[in-house]
Amino acid sequence: MYSVPLMNRVTVLDGGMGRELKRIGAPFGQPEWSALALIESPEHVRQAHVGFAAAGADVITTNTYAVVPFHIGEERFESDGRRLAALAGSLARSVADEFGVRVAGSLPPLMGSYMPDRFVADVALPILEVLVDAQLPFVDVWIAETVSSISEAELVRSVLDAAGDARPLWVSFTLEDETFHADAHDGRAGLALRSSEGVADSPRLRSGESVPDAVVAALAMGAELVAFNCSQPEVMEAAIRVAARADDLPIGVYANVFEVEDHESANETINALRLDVTPDVYLEFAERWVAAGASMVGGCCGVGPAHVSALSARWPKG
Repeated sequence: MYSVPLMNRVTVLDGGMGRELKRIGAPFGQPEWSALALIESPEHVRQAHVGFAAAGADVITTNTYAVVPFHIGEERFESDGRRLAALAGSLARSVADEFGVRVAGSLPPLMGSYMPDRFVADVALPILEVLVDAQLPFVDVWIAETVSSISEAELVRSVLDAAGDARPLWVSFTLEDETFHADAHDGRAGLALRSSEGVADSPRLRSGESVPDAVVAALAMGAELVAFNCSQPEVMEAAIRVAARADDLPIGVYANVFEVEDHESANETINALRLDVTPDVYLEFAERWVAAGASMVGGCCGVGPAHVSALSARWPKG
């Protein structure tokens, strides 16, 4: 169950769990986000996993992104966090075994997405330990995702080392996308696929740290794959090209497709989705990412089974 070799072909990751739960009618809202379905209607979580696996995803991700005090509250996490994280792992495992795919154990931002300034390692540590321990029986690979700073990734590595767990670690950084705004496209799909030139010439993490520094750090901590996620599709290609300078480094990409608005945090509201990034347009982005050096593509917030189906049709299982 735990051997996760990266294939020579492009690996297809699943899409965004939260928006898919909303689409299929699961309980969904802030502040609990995708954890609300896990609490009130786990069968909807399983249904979402099935949708992505049936669409052709090679890897499905556990629904633990919002199983943190920031979303479900300190008291609920203390009393029920471990059970919820284990439930998320078991649901993903059951679907993965049914469809013959792999499970990535999500290790999310522990103090809110896009808020590296609020990250405190000593506070985050016990939260992360719960998420790792609860998911241990179920996952094939760990994915530290929507990582805003190098220090967040380093904490993940230290917790996995302390647990004695040798499963592969994928580290996925989220990028500044302030250079991309809603007025950069006018709702027509063709305009969404703009050149990366002038959009993200010097891609950076949301902490302000550079992508080259992040890649060096990820390699130093033994990451098997470095990815970029939960940023606009337009900013990804420049980051891939920077990461691809490292020889033989597998690179993954899974963008979001929601409207960029001025909020303190990605957890503050539920943004509208971009109508211009259809499955066909998202596939065009993915083809450019692969041409730039990516070997894994999938989707984050707003990317559903139809998008994943387009990806898996382009890069089918061998």
